[in-house]
Amino acid sequence: MNLYYTYLALDLARERQDEATQARRAASFSASRETGGPSPIRRGLAHGLAAISRGSASVARQLDECVADDLARSLAPTK
Repeated sequence: MNLYYTYLALDLARERQDEATQARRAASFSASRETGGPSPIRRGLAHGLAAISRGSASVARQLDECVADDLARSLAPTK
């Protein structure tokens, strides 16, 4: 009989720990939402990634123009 109460107490303790963890996560999430958004580190990383993306897009456009010019010259009729 004591074994049953032991398992019941362990299960109750686990449930309370899960509830406390969920409450802590909810409080952390609401606190981060109140501070005004992402942290400065995330913002800096996002700006850096955006700059890399814009740079690679610019290089890709320049390469497309060069390839298009070469293709137009190679397909032009020769006299």
